[in-house]
Parts: sequence; structure tokens; C-alpha cells
Amino acid sequence: SFGVYIRLYGRKFSREDHVLFIKLLYELVTIPKLEISMMQGFARLLINLLKKKELLSRVHILKNLIRHQYFPEDATAEMLDEWRPLMCPFDVTMQKAITYFELFLPTTLPPELHHKGFKLWFDEFIGLWVSVQNLPQWEGHLVNLFARLATDNIGYIDWDPYVPKIFTRILRSLNLPVGSNQVVVPRFLTNAYDVGHAVMWITAMMGGPSKLVQKHLSGLFNGIASFYHPSNNGRWLNKLMKLLQRLPSSVVRRLHRERYKKVTWLTPVPESHKLTDQDVTDFVQCIIQPVLLAMFSKTGSLEAAQALQNLALMRPELVIPPVLEKTYPALETLTEPHQLTATLSCVIGVARSLVSGGKWFPEGPTHMLPLLMRALPGVDPNDFSKCMITFQFIATFSTLVPLVDCSSVLQERDDLSEVERELCSASAEFEDFVLQFMDRCFGLIESSTLEQTREETETEKMTHLESLVELGLSSTFSTILTQCSKDIFKVALEKVFNFAVSNIFETRVAGRMVADMCRAAVKCRPEESLKLFVPHCCNVITHLTGNDDVLHDEELDKELLWNLQLLSEITRVDGKKLLLYREQFGKILQRTLHLTCKQGYILSCNLLHHLLRSATLIYPTEYCSVPGGFDKPLSEYFPIKDWGKPGDLWNLDIQWHVPSSEEISFAFYLLDTFLQPELTRLELYTLGELEMSRDDVQQCLAIVHNCLIGSGNILPPLKGERKMFYFLLDLSRENYRETIARVTKKLLHDLFCKTITLTISFFPQIISDVLQFQGSHKHEFDSRWKSFNLVKKSMENRLQGKKQHIRALLIDRVMLQHELRTLTMEGCEYKTSHQEMIRDLLCLSTSSYGQVRSKAQQAFFTALGTYNFCCRDIIPLVLEFLRPDRQDVTQKQFKGALYCLLGNHSGVCLANLHDWDCIAQTWPAIVSSGLSKAMSLEKPSIVRLFDDLAEKIHRQYETIGLDFAVSDQILGVQSCLTMWLITPSLSLRNYENLVNMLLDCVEQRNLPWKFEHISIGFLSLLLRDDRILPARAIKFFVQCLNHDAILVRKVAISAVAGILKQLKRTHKKVPICPYEISGSPKPSSILAGDRADNQWLHYNSQSLPKTKEAWESCLVLALRWKQIIYDHFSDPKFVEQLIKFLSLEDRKGKDKFNPRRFCLFKGLFRNFDDAFLPVLQPHLEQLVADSHESTQRCLAEIIAGLIRGSKHWTFEKVEKLWKLLCPLLRTALSNITVETYNDWGTCIATSCESRDPRKLHWLFELLLESPLSGEGGSFVDPALCAARGPCPAGEWRVPELLHRLLKYLEPKLTQVYKNVRERIGSVLTYIFMIDVSLPNTAATKSPRVHEFTTRILENLKPLMEADEEIQNHVMEENGVGEQDERTQGIKLLKTILKWLMASAGRSFSTAVTEQLQLLPLFFKIAPVENDNSYDELKRDAKMCLSLMSQGLLYPQQVPLVLQVLKQTARSNSWHARYTILTYLQTMVFYNLFIFLNNSEAVNDIRWLVIKLLEDEQLEVREMAATTLSGLLQCNFLTMDGPMQTHFEQLCKMRLPKKRKRDLASVGDTIPSGDLVKRHAGVLGLSACILSSPYDVPTWMPQLLMDLSAHLNDPQPIEMTVKKTLSNFRRTHHDNWQEHKQQFTDDQLLVLTDLLVSPCYYA
Repeated sequence: SFGVYIRLYGRKFSREDHVLFIKLLYELVTIPKLEISMMQGFARLLINLLKKKELLSRVHILKNLIRHQYFPEDATAEMLDEWRPLMCPFDVTMQKAITYFELFLPTTLPPELHHKGFKLWFDEFIGLWVSVQNLPQWEGHLVNLFARLATDNIGYIDWDPYVPKIFTRILRSLNLPVGSNQVVVPRFLTNAYDVGHAVMWITAMMGGPSKLVQKHLSGLFNGIASFYHPSNNGRWLNKLMKLLQRLPSSVVRRLHRERYKKVTWLTPVPESHKLTDQDVTDFVQCIIQPVLLAMFSKTGSLEAAQALQNLALMRPELVIPPVLEKTYPALETLTEPHQLTATLSCVIGVARSLVSGGKWFPEGPTHMLPLLMRALPGVDPNDFSKCMITFQFIATFSTLVPLVDCSSVLQERDDLSEVERELCSASAEFEDFVLQFMDRCFGLIESSTLEQTREETETEKMTHLESLVELGLSSTFSTILTQCSKDIFKVALEKVFNFAVSNIFETRVAGRMVADMCRAAVKCRPEESLKLFVPHCCNVITHLTGNDDVLHDEELDKELLWNLQLLSEITRVDGKKLLLYREQFGKILQRTLHLTCKQGYILSCNLLHHLLRSATLIYPTEYCSVPGGFDKPLSEYFPIKDWGKPGDLWNLDIQWHVPSSEEISFAFYLLDTFLQPELTRLELYTLGELEMSRDDVQQCLAIVHNCLIGSGNILPPLKGERKMFYFLLDLSRENYRETIARVTKKLLHDLFCKTITLTISFFPQIISDVLQFQGSHKHEFDSRWKSFNLVKKSMENRLQGKKQHIRALLIDRVMLQHELRTLTMEGCEYKTSHQEMIRDLLCLSTSSYGQVRSKAQQAFFTALGTYNFCCRDIIPLVLEFLRPDRQDVTQKQFKGALYCLLGNHSGVCLANLHDWDCIAQTWPAIVSSGLSKAMSLEKPSIVRLFDDLAEKIHRQYETIGLDFAVSDQILGVQSCLTMWLITPSLSLRNYENLVNMLLDCVEQRNLPWKFEHISIGFLSLLLRDDRILPARAIKFFVQCLNHDAILVRKVAISAVAGILKQLKRTHKKVPICPYEISGSPKPSSILAGDRADNQWLHYNSQSLPKTKEAWESCLVLALRWKQIIYDHFSDPKFVEQLIKFLSLEDRKGKDKFNPRRFCLFKGLFRNFDDAFLPVLQPHLEQLVADSHESTQRCLAEIIAGLIRGSKHWTFEKVEKLWKLLCPLLRTALSNITVETYNDWGTCIATSCESRDPRKLHWLFELLLESPLSGEGGSFVDPALCAARGPCPAGEWRVPELLHRLLKYLEPKLTQVYKNVRERIGSVLTYIFMIDVSLPNTAATKSPRVHEFTTRILENLKPLMEADEEIQNHVMEENGVGEQDERTQGIKLLKTILKWLMASAGRSFSTAVTEQLQLLPLFFKIAPVENDNSYDELKRDAKMCLSLMSQGLLYPQQVPLVLQVLKQTARSNSWHARYTILTYLQTMVFYNLFIFLNNSEAVNDIRWLVIKLLEDEQLEVREMAATTLSGLLQCNFLTMDGPMQTHFEQLCKMRLPKKRKRDLASVGDTIPSGDLVKRHAGVLGLSACILSSPYDVPTWMPQLLMDLSAHLNDPQPIEMTVKKTLSNFRRTHHDNWQEHKQQFTDDQLLVLTDLLVSPCYYA
């Protein structure tokens, strides 16, 4: 209930209480053995109390608390000491360490304590971040930590040195596609930075004296702007949109913190680093272009609208005009509806900034009326989405502005500003606007009547779309009328009244819409409106029902129905104003409540319902945007001042409707007159004294139900007192709630006896309303809460904060608060009357009529969720239906009961209550229901129900606590707390009983297999970590290992492995001092890597533990339960059966090494030493001889289990074990096949995991023996397979093994078989993985990439020096005799490629310097065309280049790469020259800011591309043009004067004259140098033009003119010009009207001529 209190009243308690609550909850959360669900509840409350961190400073809370804001000042050092040892980048623990740091490191310490805070770790962590290149999983968490650090310490950290790196990595994280065929690296997608944190980081670094961050941010958006264009789409788009949406909101949050927020204990931002107005302007300018493009994105305009909303708060004058420029044309066009919906939703976002004007954008409000008038055609019956957005648009603007005609003020006052005068004269159009809007709505209504939209046969209900339009229409109209002046309202009322009474509407669709409009009018000004409507409707109805025959007609006159509908809607207004007409209403109800026609009496019931509600509920009566309305004379009140004004939270001045005594007595008069007789009739009917037809009973029930939901607010709850009175309930009157309950109960039982089903469908609703209805329904409240939040979001002002919402919203929120309180009061007590009604609901839920069942079940679940503890009471009744010994249960009842157990998706699930007593009843009942007569596995619906039940229990079951004790501290903190404690012995008994009952169930005879499986599933849920299962259950699981069903075997394998883990022996741990053992002194500073003091842990073949003493110097009970397991596993038959099952195939081709089976064997050998070896040995020998995939897998699982299980055996036992294992492994590894390769690899890797490599020396020595059978081409090399194990597992402790392995592998690098090459590649990755350069790390002793590459390059020399193209002419079969160096080189190269490809994904840093030496070779080999038929060599080279070009470069590596590229650009092979361009595109984009930060590099690249534009090979020239265009487009290079002049000079090269007689041979002449240069110039101009595909910069028209001069040049120039023009036309076609403005008339003439000239089609 404390949680409920916080939800209702927030933190309304003193600071002392706040701290006490926190202490209490902290004590509760830290109770040992607390069960998960309670822990979650307490933790949620605690988080809620700590949420507003500004309320409590560190001083208040420092005593014992979590969350990084509240750690003591020395905590940072403690954390670093605790978790630094986990930071090993080759191990999974790194992820753990960084995650802990991200969660816990305190970043909010005050500046004077920074030396105890982030300064202890910042340099180390940022150094680590900078040095990692391949985006490991933990890098993202590190970034999240930096983002938090930056946000909490703005101005105290100098980020400038890291800015280019930060932005480069953020850009890489967006995973944008570059170039044509880029290989996607999956880890870049999965481990990419979280956009939210990246945005936080950027925002926190902005501002300050150096404008570096803003410069990079502009660069970032310049680089990616073109990706936002609506024609681009891909999986990367969501990230880009998120970036666009989050960044402005984050900057607004920061501005709010710096300028508007109250000062709290958190460190303020120093003046020097606050954002200045100039900073804000720069930011808005750099992001506005992409936002305007994103408005029309394929993913919708939502993100853009949110971004614009926040940007407009900061700089409306920069943001709103361009949006309006797009909106006005969109409102004019009819052909592009998408454009209209997008622009309108964006204008809605900036509406408040537009209307309120302010100092930045005073002319804003003048746009409002033109926008409203032009939006009217959007109310269009043919286009649903356009219609809805128009309604939203009009409603938004009308809420913000009083619609009052102020034009008369112009004559009276002369002190108005220019804008105010303009607004005054414009406001004369308001009346016109309202009337035109109504005409549009009438048109909409007339075209959506039933006759228009449906055939006769279709449904008469409103479709979903129609109901949305109805909602939009009514809420918009009501908003407009609320905001109208009295004069405009009168005209509108007249108009809507005439429309309503001069037509007759059908009551389903059009009628509902018109009635809604009338209701809106009546609600705004009830007195004037009711005068018109009530007399008219009453007269018509009285007149039409004058004749008694009408009462019995099955079909009623349309006019009568329409007037009834109208009357029932307009009574939903302020109850006090209805009292005048009470006689008329009484008469109408008497005439119409008992009409025979169902449609008629339902409308009449609605009238009764609405009259009762209007009289008895509490609600606000007006929602005007200014308290008191606009009806004051203009001389006193000037409405223009209130445009866009927020409501004042402290003077809301809400007009409430509170029922007066007159209204209450009117309500009781209605109940006495209309409800009483119905109840009497029903009572007589149940006694059999009155005959009633089925329709009569239904009519009675309808009246009863409507009375109940109309007056729920004034009927006291069932039996017993009401806890909270808003106004005194008159208890002297009859409590109709009791009477209804009594009568319906009798009637229900009566109908059940007569089995009249149809009528019953009314009951679930009536019962649930009798139980709970107090004036509002939970589901209606929830949907209103949701829509309130949406509206609030779309119109809030996050910059100033302080709840500056519009008044109507604030009133809405108050009303919701009131409803929340009434809803919360329900269900506190559970009385006998409630119990009876819930039992009735259960009866209905298991009745034979499907529709009734599902309605009743919903009501049943709601009731269960409302009353505490009623579940315990109801469970036995539900389980009655499942009892196997009952003969009278029908299948439908059985199904109903199962549904009741299952529950709905949000509510309680009876089968899984968090309570021992309940589970002990339900689980065994579900299992034994398998023997019930009503159960049939032939019925798919029943099978599905059982599946769902089992699945839900498995998904939701949380271990229930057996015992936990409450500390004295808690009792001390809150002495008044009485804790309800379960006695441990009782729940233990419960637990054991449940296990035994389930076992009894399974052992019943004839239990269908399905239920056996369910029961085993339940038993497996009962495995606990704090209790061992009862012996009987253990025996059961061990026997299940040999069950016939594979599903059961799988569960049993996991269960037994778990049981064995519980029975593990404990080992004593002895602390040691590494410095004493190694005899080296303790280092002074932190240093990681291979040091003198960890040498003794390394694997050293000279000192291996081969004797008992040496073995023991390598540091590191028989119960009943054990007996059971021991007996089974020493039984040869049992073991034989088990092995047989384990070596079966499960899913052919999909099986892998199974870790669960491995755990089972590991547990057996760990707990029982070598007791079972003798029984197993013959089976192992049998398995090794069988080469089938599944038997080999089984053997691998057992061997891995043996090796890991023998960790703590004595030396003798281990030695014996290896004597047995070595021959087995030799045989197995020599029989290895492609299929079993992976399983053996996993087996060996698993065996070595977290083990001291010295203790496995038998295994390593075995693996490194010289290859078996000596033949060079052995198909799969066992050592390779095996090497996968020790490398990653031994990590840094096995450098010696790695060196031996490398030595063994190097001669084998020229392997012929592809799969062997791939494996060697991945082993090499592991060998070199430890060779990294991290900050504060000593060099490791493992093999060096550098030395290896040098040796390789020596062997590849013959390939490097040769000029001709390298063909892959090595046949797969080995020829006889020694091959030449070249062929060997190619084979070696293939393996090296495999190694580089494998390490791209795995290693931490890329060995760039070494790989660079191989680059020229790859450039030469990689194919140019996109053709997949190439051989392996070329494909791999291409892939490798793609991966390398995406790599992250350190700044010092940039010159090295460029040097290689420049050198290759001089190469003779044009393939190489072509490929460096594609490489360059990706490399520059993926390292954009690192290159931009180095002006020399930029110049080098520029020179390189421009030089290659003049290449003699056409393909290279064209690629250079594409590259140039891309570099210009992402603003890496700029289009400046010198570049333009250079190209124009080239274009002027004279062409050699053609001689006539040479015409024949023109085709094959070599192009002259001049032609090439001229072509280069044209290509350069073309690249510049294509670099801005979506706009027309100032320099473009002239370039286009220059280009056109070359249209008749010889090929290939002509072709280039044509292509360029056609591309220009394609990309600028959409917005040509805008782009046209940039050209002069003469230029346009030339251009039109070019684009449409015959040569264009030629």
C-alpha cells in the first residue's frame, strides 16, 4: 500500500520520513535468503524513493546505500581494487568488470573530491578505449560510463584530445553503407554503441571555450545528411532517426539544467562551460537540414516532429519558417497526401512555439489563421489518415488560442504593436472558419451513412476506422466550441441544431456522429442549448409514441429512433441544468423503456444511464484555456494576450460539478420509478409466480444494468460500511446494490436449472459491476491516461519545465487523479457477499455456452485481481472440475476450469500463485487431471490449453522462499512493523509434500504421456539451490536418464547434472602471496601483462608436475543421496542403456557438442572420483571404434567430462586416468572427420577451460606430438583441431606452447585443402591474440605478429615482384615433384588471407603496420567486377580488403596507409589502381574525423584522387570521379576555387583533329593524352555536380553550363556528360519547383533544351 500511496500522492512526507523509509527498505532488500519476488517489490519501491536525486543530498543518505550517487568518497578506490583483477581482455571476465564499473563507479563527487573519484581511473580507461580497435562487447559499456561521467562533470574534464576519435567511433557505430559491395561485420552491428548514450556524451561535451565538439558535430551531420533523404532506406535508418530525435531533446535538457532548474546539491556547470546563445544557434543550424529531410522519411515523420518540437523551443526563428515553407505548398497540392500528413504532424509539434511568438519569432502567430483556413479541405471522407491528422491539427491550434473576434479593438485602442494589429484584423475570420469547418464535417457525415458505405448484409456496427473518425470529429468540434466567444457559439449552435432536426439519421454511424456534435455544443453552454434541443426532441418522441401500437412494433420509425438517440446524448451534461426538465424526461422514459423493439429500448436505457450519471458523478464542467472564459467585454479583456498561454497550476480555478441534494433525490426518484418494478418482476419470475418471455427477461436485465452503471457512485458497497465519502450517502434509502445482487443470484440459479443460455450473457457484466463499479471503469481510465500522456508529450515545453501545460490538460490531469483515487479504494475487503458472487462467476466461466464463458472469465480474472486473498478461497472450487474421480464433468466445464487456472495475459494466474499451499494443490491436480473422463488428447483445443499452462508456469514460476529471518535492525527502524513470517518447518513440509505428491501422480497407471512430461517439468522447477531434493525424487530423475522419450531424457540430464553440482565436495582455499613464490618484489605502479611475479604460473615443459610431490605443490562424504546415484551408475545394464541413448542422433546434421551432458559426466567424476571408470571403460573403447558422428560426439562429451571432473583427484588416480585416455584420444583424433571436427575441438577447448595448463600436460604433449602417420596431406590435422583448445583457454599462461605450435604450423601453411587452410587461419588468430599493445601493460611473451609477417613476406617475394596478373593455377590435387616458388607462394597467400579474415572479427587491435606490407599484393589480386564465379583466392582478397578498409586506424597509422596507397597508385596493374579507390572510399568514411584532423592526409587524398582522374584506363578514371563525388558529398573535401579552375583548365585541352581516312579505325586507336586530360576535366565537373544530389548550391548552374559545352565531344566524354545530366534530372526531379529558383532564365532555357533534347533520348 506504500507503493499505492506514492502513486496517488507522490512523495508527500517529510525529509526525515523519506530517509527512514529508505533505510527500512534498504534493510529489507538486503535480508539474506529473501525470495526474488519480494526482493523485486522492495527494490522497485526503493528505486522510486531514490529517483528524484535532487531531493536528498549525499549527506542525508551516505549511511549504507547503493546507487552511484550515494557512495562514500573512498568507494572508487575500493571498487578498482576489487574489480581490476577481472580486467583481462582475453577473458569473459572483462565484460563483467566493465559492466560493474559502468553500474557502480561514482561520478557525482564534488570537484574538491575528484582526486578520489574519476581521476583515479579516467586515464587508464580512456587509454584502454583508445587502444582497442575491433569493438569488443565491453566497449559499449565503457562508452556508457564515459557518457555518464561527462554529463555529471561538465567543464571539469578536457575531452578535446579525444574528440576526433569519439566522433569517428560514433560514426562507425551507425553502420552506414559505403561504396558498392561492402562486407558487413556482424559484431559491428551487435556491439554498436547505444545511440542514447552517444547523444548524452556529445551533449555533455558541447560548449566551453574551444568550439571543437560543435565543429565535429557539424562535420558529422554534413557527412551523413544525404542518408536522411527519403529515397534512402535500410536497416541503419532507425538508428539515424533515433539520433535525430534524441540529440535536440538532450540539448534542451542540458539548457534547462543550466538556465531554469533550481540549484540542488549536484555540482553546477561552471560559467565558462555553459552553453551560450551562439552555441545553441550553431547547434540548431547544423542539425536543421537533416531534420527537414527526415520529415518525409520512409519510417514516418514522428522522430522529425519530436526533433522540431525541441528545436523550436530553442530557436523558433530558424526552425519554423522552413517548416512552413514546406507546409503551405503541401496544403495546396492534392496529389501528394503523404507530404501533407508529414508536414502537418511537424507543424503540430511546433504549434506552441508558433502561437506564442516571443522575442525570437514575434511574427509566428500571424501564420495561424492562414494555416487553419487552408487545412479545412483535409476533412476529406475519402482519405482517412489525412482526415485524422487534420482533426488533430485543428484541435491543437484551437486549444492554444481563444477564438474571439477582436477586430473592433482596432477602433478603440492605438497602443497595439504591428503584430497585434494584424492579429486583431485577422481574428474577424474566426467565425467564418468555424462555420466552414462545420460544413466540412456535415459533408463528411453525409458521405459516411450506412446506406452509403455498406451493402444490406454487412455488419451494422461501426468499423474501427469510423469510430476513430467519430472520436476525432467530436473532440475537435468540442475543443473549437469550448474556445469560442459567445457570439460565434450562438451561430454555431443554430447551425448544428438545424442540421440535426432537419434530417433523420440512421443510428449506427452518421447518427452517432451528429449526436456527438450536438452533445459537444450542449456541453459547452448547457442552458442556451438545452432550451433548443430538449423540448424539440420530447415533442417529437411524445407525438410518435402517442399510439399504443408503436410500443409493440418490432421495427420502429427512423425518426423516433433518431430523436431518442439525440436526446440520450445531449443529457451527458452538467446535472444541475437538467433538473428543469425532469418531468419531461420522466414521461419519455415511461413511454419508451418498454418498447418491444430492441434498438428502441436500448436507446432509452442509455438515456436513463446518462441522466443518472450526469446527476451523481463529480466532474469538471469546463475546459477553457483561460479560467472564467472569454465572455468579458473587449474593453476589459484583450484575448490576443492569451494566445498560447500555459495554465497556471496554482490558480486553475476548476468549476466542479458536485451532486446537490436535489440531484441525488432526482436520481433516487429515477431508481425508485424504473429500477424497483423491474427487480420485483424478476423476483416474481424466479419464484414462478410470473410468466416472462426470454426477450422480457433480457429487457429487464438491460434496465437493471443501466441503472447500476448510472448510479454506481451513490450506491454503498455490498454489506458493510463505505470507507470514504465524498458527500454523505443516504443510507436510509434502499441499497439497490444489495437488491440487485440478491435478485440476480436467484435468477441465475433459476436460469441454470432451465438451461436458458442466451439470456445469461448479461450476467458476467452485471455481477462484475455490482462487485466493483464506483463510477468509472478501470479499462476506460487506462485508455484515457494513455491518451492524456500522448497529448501532454506532443505539447510540452521541456526547456522551461515547471509543468507549463495548457489549462485543459491540467484540468484533465486533476480529473484523472480523482478517478484514480476512486478506483484505488476498491477491493480492500473481501466479504461473504463478494465470495458468493465470485463463485457465481466461476459457474458462468465453466458453463456450456462459449461466449458466456469467455465474458465471465474476464470478469472473474478482474475480480481475482481486486480482492486480496480470494484466490486461496477459490482454487479448491476450480480444481473440483479436474478431479479424476468425478463422472459428471462435461468437456466444456473441464475447458472452462483450465482457462480459469491459466488466467489472462496481465492478471493473476491461479496455477502459479506465489504460495506453497496453492501450488501444492494446483500442480498435482493438473497432472492427475490426465485421468479425468472429460480429458481427451484428441481435442486440439485441450492439448493447446495444457501446453499453454505448462509453458506459463515454466515462464513465470519464481522460486518460493523456504526460510528467511528479519534482522533486529529492521524491527528497530520501524518498531510498529509487524512482520508476517512463514515458519521454516511448515514450508519445508509443504515443499517435500509437493514433491512426493507429484511423484505419486507420475506413478499412477494409465497416465497419458503428456501428463508425465508436464509432471517431470514441474519437478524440475522444484530443484533449489538451498535444499537438496528428497531422495525419492533423485532416484526418479536418475531413472529418467533412460526414459523412452527424448524430451524426458533431456530434462533428466539437466536435473541430474544440477543435483550432482549440489552434492559437490567443498575444498579448502589457501591464500598465497605470488611475490614470495616468484621471489620478485611487489611493483609500485599498476602494470598488466607478463611479469616476473607471474612467471611461475606459465607452462614450462622443463618443469612439469610428473611426480606426486610436484603435483601436490601445484596449488589450487557418503550420504543417502549419493548412494542412489552410486547404485545406478555402478550397474552395467543401466550404463549400457544410457550410453545407447546418448549416442542416438537427435536432429540430423544439426546436433552439436551438448554442454548439459558434459556437465552430467563432469559431476559424476567430480563427486565419485574414478568409481565408475571400470564400468565405463569397455563402452569408451567401443565408442572410439565407431566412426559415426553421433557416437563420436557422445565420446567427446564423456572425455571432456572426465578431464574436467578429475580436477581434484589424487595424482595416482589422475595418472591412471591418462594411461587410459591417451590411447583413446590418439585413436579418436586419427579418425576425425569433417563432421566431427567441431565436436572434438569443443571437447578439447572445454577440457582446458579454467584449468591450470600445467596439470594437463599429458594432453598438451599428446597434441603436439609430430603428426600421425607422417603423410603430408593428412586430411584433418589433429593438432589443428586440438590447438583450438589450449590457446584461448590457457590464455597468457602458455606462451611456450604457442611458440611450439607456431613452429609446427609454419611449414604447413601451404596446405592444399581449403578446410585445413581455414582451420590454420583460425588457430593463427588464437596464437597471436595475446600480442596486443594496451596501455600500462608489459609486453607478453607470446609469439609476435611482427616476426611472423616478416618471415611470410620473405616467402611471398616472388609474387610481389612479378608484374603479370596472378592467376590461381594451382590444381587442388598435388602434382608430383617440388613445385616452383610461385605456386608455393600462392598457396601460402591463401592461408594468410584466411588468417586475416578470421582475425578481423576476433582480435583486439589490428596489426596495421604488418598488414600494410601485404596490401599492395591484395590490391593486385582483388577482382574489379562484381562476379561471384571467381576462384577462392580472388574472393578472399576482395573480402579481406573490404574488412581491412573498415578497420579503425590510430592517428599515427594514417601516414603509413597513405604511403602504401600512393605507391600502389604508380603500379602498372590498373586493377590495383582501381581497387585502391574503392578501398579509399570506405577507409575515409569509417575514419572520417581522424583523417579530417590531419590536414596533410586530406591533401594527400585529394592529390591522389585528382591524379587518378587522369589515369589512362577509362575504368580507373570513372571510379576516381565516383570517389571524388563521394568525398565531396560527405564534406571531406570542399568544392573550392582552385579545384574548379583546375577542372575548367583541363576541359579546355584541344582535341586532336580527326582525319577522314582514319574514321574506319577510330574504334581501336589508343586515346591521346589530351583527350584523357579533357575527359578528366569533364569527369571532375561531373563529380562536383553529382556530389549534391538533393540541392542546388550556388556554383552548380555555372558548372552545368560548362558541362553542356562538351555534349558533342568524342566518346567517352559524350557518354559521361549524358550520364551526368540524366542523373541530375533524376535526383532533382522531385523538388524541381524549388531548385528552379537557383538558375537564371537563360540558363533554364539551355538546361531544358539539354534535358529534353533528342540527344537525351539518343
